[in-house]
Amino acid sequence: MYVVEVRFGILGPLVVTENGHEVAISAGRDRIVLAMLLLHAGRVVGADELVDAMWENDPPATARGQLQTCVSRLRRLLAPGTIRTDPAGYAVVAGDGDLDAAVFARLTARAREPAVPPDQATKLFREALGIWRGAALAGLDAPGIRRAATVLDEQYTTAVEEWIDLELDAGHEREIVADVAGLVESHPLRERLRVQLMLVLYRVGRRADALAEYARARELLRDELGIDPGSELQDLHRRILTGEVTPAGPARSPVRRLPRSVGDFTGRDEVVARLLGAAATTTVLSIDGMAGSGKTTLALRVAELVGDAYPDAQLFLDLQGHSEGEPLEPGVALVSLLRQLGVEADRIPADLEDRAGMWRSELADRRALVVLDNAASSAQVRRLLPASPTNLCVVTSRRRLAGLDGGHLESLEVLDEPEAVALLGRIVGARVAAEPVAALDLVRRCGCLPLAVRLAGARLAHRPRWAVADLVQRLGESALPALAAEDRTVANAFALSYGQLPEAAQRLFRLLGLFPGERFRDVPVAALTGLPLADARDIIDELVDVHLVEEPDPGRYRLHDLVRQYAVTLADGVPEMERRTAVAALVDLYVHVASALNIGREAAGTAVDDFPRGSALRPDLVAAAVAEPAWLEEQRPDLVALVRLAAAHRGPGQAWLMARVNWRYLYDSSYLDDVEAVMTAGLTAAEEAGDEQGVALMNNYLASALYRGGRTAEALECMSIMLRHQERIGNREGVARARANYAGVLNRLGRTGESLHHAELARRDWRLLGMNLAVARSHTESGLFLIGLGRYEEATRMNRIALQSAVELRFPQLVLSILQQLGEIRVHLGRFDMAERLLRASQTMLRRFGPAYREIEFRRAMGLLENRRGQHEKAVEWYLSAIDLSRRFGQVPATVLASNELGAVLFSMGNLDGAVALYRRALELAQQTGYAVEKARALRGLGICLLDADPLAAGRYRRQAEVIFEQLESGMDQLQAVQDGGRMEA
Repeated sequence: MYVVEVRFGILGPLVVTENGHEVAISAGRDRIVLAMLLLHAGRVVGADELVDAMWENDPPATARGQLQTCVSRLRRLLAPGTIRTDPAGYAVVAGDGDLDAAVFARLTARAREPAVPPDQATKLFREALGIWRGAALAGLDAPGIRRAATVLDEQYTTAVEEWIDLELDAGHEREIVADVAGLVESHPLRERLRVQLMLVLYRVGRRADALAEYARARELLRDELGIDPGSELQDLHRRILTGEVTPAGPARSPVRRLPRSVGDFTGRDEVVARLLGAAATTTVLSIDGMAGSGKTTLALRVAELVGDAYPDAQLFLDLQGHSEGEPLEPGVALVSLLRQLGVEADRIPADLEDRAGMWRSELADRRALVVLDNAASSAQVRRLLPASPTNLCVVTSRRRLAGLDGGHLESLEVLDEPEAVALLGRIVGARVAAEPVAALDLVRRCGCLPLAVRLAGARLAHRPRWAVADLVQRLGESALPALAAEDRTVANAFALSYGQLPEAAQRLFRLLGLFPGERFRDVPVAALTGLPLADARDIIDELVDVHLVEEPDPGRYRLHDLVRQYAVTLADGVPEMERRTAVAALVDLYVHVASALNIGREAAGTAVDDFPRGSALRPDLVAAAVAEPAWLEEQRPDLVALVRLAAAHRGPGQAWLMARVNWRYLYDSSYLDDVEAVMTAGLTAAEEAGDEQGVALMNNYLASALYRGGRTAEALECMSIMLRHQERIGNREGVARARANYAGVLNRLGRTGESLHHAELARRDWRLLGMNLAVARSHTESGLFLIGLGRYEEATRMNRIALQSAVELRFPQLVLSILQQLGEIRVHLGRFDMAERLLRASQTMLRRFGPAYREIEFRRAMGLLENRRGQHEKAVEWYLSAIDLSRRFGQVPATVLASNELGAVLFSMGNLDGAVALYRRALELAQQTGYAVEKARALRGLGICLLDADPLAAGRYRRQAEVIFEQLESGMDQLQAVQDGGRMEA
């Protein structure tokens, strides 16, 4: 039988094909009739409706006859049965896939279903949009046709916008930039498309083009429609200006960070079934239970079973809620999770809420599975929970986390006896089945706790000649009261594992109870024990074999929290002399390694006499640690605990020394939270012991974090304490250092005259001490202050003096600072070519000598240069990039400074909305940080911008600015924007 396949196309010019060959329908009214029937496929179209479409409001008397003639001609051209006659009119008969509009509707409806994964939805939208050949029914101008075709065209544009959103979510900006630009040209008044184009341009690095696109949209809307852009366009414009839009990253690879699940998982069938069922309807599973009840093992088992549904990211983090150290703070946990996703450390915001926002944003377009193990409380976890319905989070805790809203709570009991015996059998083998009574006795002695059963089973598995009864006999009567649940205890399992170790391994395990951190390498263990490094490694491997030490990553070790508690209990029995010797060696190692890795980073003129002066107790171990590129980063989470350990066993001097030698890495890496925590721990130790030098220095370095974070008043108080103590001690170098840093803080508060005075006093002392680099650095600081006063010739002289010393003494970091300052001075003096050469030279040095956060000053100076040249678009781009970088590094004052300057640029470009948004943000941050000069500049900027729109508010802002300027030591016309003067380097 010969089958005729008829296909109709209305998504573009009208087209009909039979078995792939086009059917020519040339008569105009025939095309109108067929188009009307296809537009209403699936229903009868009345004769009057068809006549109206053919002749609109003026049909001839013969209209119905001519309609019948048109239908007859169509029937002769089309396959039999294609057009059906009904008493009410006519209908076209089209199969499910015969009409392109129906196929389009089906594909888009499927793409919008919530259960369809984003990548599949994207493919469906692409397929649907690919059907279109142009505007619906192009070439047919009958009003009735055009009204219906407009609906189809709107459906097309809506589908396009949804497809673009999916491509943006997937990070495919570069692939679609040309398509989106073309669509905007075709639909210039479509604001949603314009928003998407701006976002695409921004994410591919064309920020200036994105802002220009907004300007074009605003002009077009005002000219064509007499209206301003809608709220979505305005909001995106504002967020691009203020750096609140997260740029897209490169295409992301799947992340796999889950530990390996155990191969002998046993029992828990009902629990697993409940959790799997809940995972299909909720995004949070919370598992709680007593210590050692197998919560982590169960969580990883569930993660393994559902893992295929979360292919983009599978993450794991131990929150240390019930460990020896303090639970991870949410901010620290967010850093670790973001780093697992590949987010660079310098991109992670300093503010906790900003970090949480970045975490949610990173997961928003991922199908991600997150296991948060060992949580302390609901409050610790709340900010870590993903917000997207495409994510699943599994949380374990010893406490029932009833404070978590929604989700599924599962309280885990110990194994029942048959399950515990079955677990033992899977570990040990046939001996368990051969000795059922002894096996039952053994699991009862283990309290049916999975961890205890596993430790006991591992001992039997390594002793193939032992009967199960032999192990029961060896358990004896030992106990560990701290690890008990009613009449059940895990103590026997720990005591057995420990008791069977050789003496050298027992000693090493005991001393591990003194180690304050969560994870460790072999080098610190060798220091604790006094063993050669190779011997320490061998014994650690032995402990790994018997499951007393875990090795989650090659060469990185940890103790399970229950095992750690047991080790701490054993460490309590270590003789005092041995304890002191072990801790002294450990502290000495960490102090000397940090000293070796950081001393070369210290800034010009910094005194290093507060670094360790003698030789290390174990130079071999120091050399091994220094060779590890990740040492400083890996020890960072343990620094507070190490400082406290040093204070408890080695005295306050070693405690604050531990903090001091680690400052440079933390500071240059922008770990400001860690600087504050570590220096506070050192300060506490010094204060409790009345160690005046320690109190002074810890306040100095604590002030550095407070200063960069914008907590200026607190920084000033710390520096006042530093100065008082150093003066009382009579430490001339310390007094000079305090005055230099004190000057920087005063400058931010607008007390520039006092800043210059303290800087000069610091230079005087440093000259007497012969500290030439410090003298040179002080000249550059004074140069900064003088730039702020508009005294450019004096600032130039200061920097030239400093440059000679910096070159002679070969300190490139200081040369870098001087080049940046001289470049900015040339900008103010109008010598733009020379300014650019100086700034570009500083950028070259910056890439070699860092630190990275100093890039902010270069970018801001380039923005100033381009603005003075009249290259406003380039200036905007430089300032926006400076704001981006300052936000990444938590440099709130630098954000304020660049925002004020960018506001001025936008004002000069006529973009009042953008300028006002930036000035308001700068004002808010300046008030928070006590940045007096920039607060006044923000108020003055608002007063100028709002002069026409809101004269009363404008006058109020200007008066407030004038009051502040009068209180400062320079008038309004004198004060200039400068680099955030007063870096705290020593």
